[in-house]
Amino acid sequence: MTKTALITGASRGLGAALAEALAPSHHIIAVGRTTGALEELDDRIQAKGGSATLAPMDITNADAMAVLCRGIYDRWGSLDLWLHCAVHAAPLTPTDHIDTKDMAKSIACNITATATLITFVAPLLGKTGQAVFFDDPRAGKKFFGSYGATKAAQIALARSWAAETAQMGPKVQILTPHPMPSATRARFFPGEDRTGLNDQHTEAAAIIAQL
Repeated sequence: MTKTALITGASRGLGAALAEALAPSHHIIAVGRTTGALEELDDRIQAKGGSATLAPMDITNADAMAVLCRGIYDRWGSLDLWLHCAVHAAPLTPTDHIDTKDMAKSIACNITATATLITFVAPLLGKTGQAVFFDDPRAGKKFFGSYGATKAAQIALARSWAAETAQMGPKVQILTPHPMPSATRARFFPGEDRTGLNDQHTEAAAIIAQL
């Protein structure tokens, strides 16, 4: 029976690279907001002989996520792997200049949606599935107020879930990828020399080796 992998934030960056890397062994359920990018990912997955179900959705829409997870249950009955790559990266700004709307988006995506997804996905993973979160430890660094605080809160949720399920499953892992030339990093560090950054496909292969 084909294994299934849900990847939230799959349209670009590390999420897309992980989807491609897992495609030979898993049916990919790719969630992202950009339909065109998901379709391009599907083309690359098919070129590798894999298959994907595309879900152009916003993870902050709890109703859409509920429908998606119910659809996964109806079609496959369970889920083997969840890789949570979706994140809202608010623009860097002094803490006393944080934009209210950007902060609200950061909370909605990085914290609230993550907590909601855990409640939806946990029953699909059961005792034998695996969930993976990706840390980016920037909390407390200058200008990273909204991103750093909400990303740290997301990882705190994952750590609590990992501790709670350590004996019974599912297995919950928190990994810290090496710096990669992603669109998010480009927004944080415009003009950075990217030659020393890790290739996303190389990083994806290293992450899968840790699962």
